[in-house]
Amino acid sequence: MEESLVMKVDRREIFKVIAFLGPLLLAIGYIRYSVRETMGTFNLSLLIAGGVLSLAAIIFNFGAIRKAAGGRSARMGANTTVMTVAVIAIVGFANFLGYRHHKRIDLTSDKLYTLSDQTRKIVSDLKKDVKVMLFDKDDQQNVGDQMKEYRNLSPRFTFERIDPQKNIEAAKQYKITQLGEIVVACGDRTERPKDTTEQSLVNAIIKVTRDGLKKIYFVEGHGEKKLSSTNEGDGYGVVDKMLKNENYDTKTINLVAANEVPQDCDVLVLAGPKQALFPQEASAIGKYLEKGGKAMLLIDPDTDPKIEDVLHAWGIELGSDTVVDVSGVGRFFQLGPGAPLARTYGSHPITKDFEGTMTFFPLCRSVSTAQGNGVTTTDLMKTSDESWAETDFSSGKVAYDEGKDKKGPITLGVAAGKPEGDKEARLVVIGDSDFAANQFAGVQRNGDLFMNSVNWLAQDEDLISIRPKNPTDRRVSMTEADQNQLFWVAIIFMPLATIGSGAYIWWRRR
Repeated sequence: MEESLVMKVDRREIFKVIAFLGPLLLAIGYIRYSVRETMGTFNLSLLIAGGVLSLAAIIFNFGAIRKAAGGRSARMGANTTVMTVAVIAIVGFANFLGYRHHKRIDLTSDKLYTLSDQTRKIVSDLKKDVKVMLFDKDDQQNVGDQMKEYRNLSPRFTFERIDPQKNIEAAKQYKITQLGEIVVACGDRTERPKDTTEQSLVNAIIKVTRDGLKKIYFVEGHGEKKLSSTNEGDGYGVVDKMLKNENYDTKTINLVAANEVPQDCDVLVLAGPKQALFPQEASAIGKYLEKGGKAMLLIDPDTDPKIEDVLHAWGIELGSDTVVDVSGVGRFFQLGPGAPLARTYGSHPITKDFEGTMTFFPLCRSVSTAQGNGVTTTDLMKTSDESWAETDFSSGKVAYDEGKDKKGPITLGVAAGKPEGDKEARLVVIGDSDFAANQFAGVQRNGDLFMNSVNWLAQDEDLISIRPKNPTDRRVSMTEADQNQLFWVAIIFMPLATIGSGAYIWWRRR
């Protein structure tokens, strides 16, 4: 008798489990199918198993179901069933819509999961097929999800995860030595980005898709910014790296020794000379521009590089002043009034995407223009009304002197173009060189201003953009005591408190 009762109870428990598992497997199979749009062996197995278990539960519990069908509990059960089915249907439909109409919202402060303007422009304008390959057993870095954003921009972009232990030939072809390596390939050209950040990937795409290296020459010999300086704050090591990432070849040149600008120079940069150029050096720059050359002159206040004749030929003049900005915005960057900020930009390819952003210039002089001589000039950036060009610091006091100082807005940089035969000479002049130095190149749009200027001068307008930023390091440093406290609160106490609360409510309702 007791044994029969136990078997009866056990059978009831088994049927309860079957009655629960059947609909659950059906729901899982349905949701997976609605999302993936393909049945597949696994999905089919789930649906068949769910259907068999559900049917078995009905057959073996038919008597109990018929008996309970007319009772109050049956009506409540029916309501529960209807609600459950409705919820499952809604979840499945939501997943289906989410898959068909993929849309993500990036709520991170740095917009880490939103592709930059540069990336969108480069990938959407691909003229050649580009393939990104991740050599790993599985996609632990979630590179596949990231690549979907790129793939949506161009059919020429493809992504493939390759298991190097299964596809040994591919691993040998690309000389893979460890798991997690990434290869970007275009034709027979390949690049290996150091990581999967947007900046690394887009730089690799630029390198494999662009033909030839354009040469950027930096003038040296007068105390200019040093390309080789990566640790010093006033060096140009950061922009040197940025240039190389965009497939430019950077070189230095001493114009006294060379006596002329090399013919293979695509852009000539004079960045912050502290001493005057010799007449033959200034003449070499002028002759280079007359032949349709492109140059960027970054001239700091209180310096006289003796290039007035070059600038006058273009209708450009450097002010004998230092721009002062008393708007107070500089305090956000721990800078005083001697570092003017620009928030107003001219209509020019270099600054076309800068509206609503800031660039700032630690000690800057004014730049003015006069139209004429077939030169087309554009003011690139201006300061606010709460600024002026200070001409006299001898008193030790900084104050606006009407009739002596120039009231803001003040132009800080200009871009100019002039036809020279069948070519167009181009020139960018900015009254500061420190804005692109190592300590400031990564702040706001300073680096973009420098790079966009080079892109425009080199006639690489398709590269002009707002570039992706490196993600901010938000790791929290925790002591061992902090880690122990977090473990006991988050892992032990909170789950136990939740379980305890649920158990108490269940017991009270009984």
